[in-house]
Amino acid sequence: MGMATGPDIGAIIRGARATARITQTQLGAACGYSASAISRIEANKLRPEHSALLRMCEVLGIQPERMRGSAVPVGAAVATVTVVGPADEENAVRRRKLLTGAFAAGATAIVGSGAAAAATSSGDPAAGLEDALFRLPAADPVALPLLTAQTIKARTAFRAAHYTDLGRALPGLLATAAATRDAATGHARQQASAVLARAYVLTAELASKQHSDAAWVAADRALSAARESGSPVPVGEASRVLAITMRRSGRWSSAVQFLTREAAELDAAEQRSAAVRTTLLLTGAYSAATGGNRSTSLALLDEAEEDVRRLPDIPGLFTVEATRAQVDIYRIGALNALGTPDEGVNVAAGLNIGHILTAERRARAWTDIARMHHAMGDAPQTFTALRHVEQEAPQEVRRPALRALTSDLLYGPARVQGLREFAARTGALAS
Repeated sequence: MGMATGPDIGAIIRGARATARITQTQLGAACGYSASAISRIEANKLRPEHSALLRMCEVLGIQPERMRGSAVPVGAAVATVTVVGPADEENAVRRRKLLTGAFAAGATAIVGSGAAAAATSSGDPAAGLEDALFRLPAADPVALPLLTAQTIKARTAFRAAHYTDLGRALPGLLATAAATRDAATGHARQQASAVLARAYVLTAELASKQHSDAAWVAADRALSAARESGSPVPVGEASRVLAITMRRSGRWSSAVQFLTREAAELDAAEQRSAAVRTTLLLTGAYSAATGGNRSTSLALLDEAEEDVRRLPDIPGLFTVEATRAQVDIYRIGALNALGTPDEGVNVAAGLNIGHILTAERRARAWTDIARMHHAMGDAPQTFTALRHVEQEAPQEVRRPALRALTSDLLYGPARVQGLREFAARTGALAS
């Protein structure tokens, strides 16, 4: 029985898992693999056994025929796998049972290890989020002003790029916000839902930065809580982080459609709603760029730029500002993604990063400039930009994406003084 080339098995599994909101830990528990093994399977570095692959198809709702010609041996066994009985009903029941078992396994794994301890021991600020989302700590409701103050404190940690502090605080904040929302009624419940939505937005932002599966769950819950609040601004903020998770799973076109639809529903005449609308357009522009859709990306960037010309800079948004500087940062990032980094050089030259309000956003600007120079083959300028990232936000430069960029630069053809020490200091070079 031969092997055939064809579908990308890792991409199929990863996309279906992300769509189903299932973590690597849960999928592994349902199929007899560890989370790291699932990660290797999704990266096409490990070929699963035939029986395990069929179980993955069952858990994720993938038609086994989609795997024909990939890592599955071509043969009748794959094409004829069926469930006896009323197909739709029995398949749905079977999948629910499998997922229930997977969720239980994921929850069991956290017994005896708190989220804060996980973040501290692993060095990953988001390490405890995935477990905490499926089993929030016990918490009592608090007065709404106190809950709001706690959320503002968490946002301050995010904007300062103090990700370890944020990772430690989020499980307790989520639990308290959920308890407060559940205990409230009427308008108070709507207000608590808005605060809970923003706590989940922060969770999704942090998880996305660390490439954690928790981003999907947090973003989905953020949008649910935001819609319950009845306020368009939290809905827009939550929509943005959900679209980021969609883009990261390869669904850039769906992300663009979702963002433009949500942006159209925001009131352009009300300043805060209009500012959130601008951030949705910017995220949509970058999402389109990652899919190679230049015309849509540039059109959305131009629309966002027109918005900020009509509006004053509004610094009070939750995680991303609606300013001309942000438009320029996203334009540089989009041009990098489109494969035309040279077009961003003049944009970068006119960007006054020192005037950007938060360390997290300043680090984002330097990150995109580093990627621009790297794509153009300028190793010294890439390293200069990376050092600026470190100066603005030391924890930002330790993110997986930044460590990968540093490692790529380190093992490239150019030799840059101080780069090896930088790589060792930031975790891109194993000690």
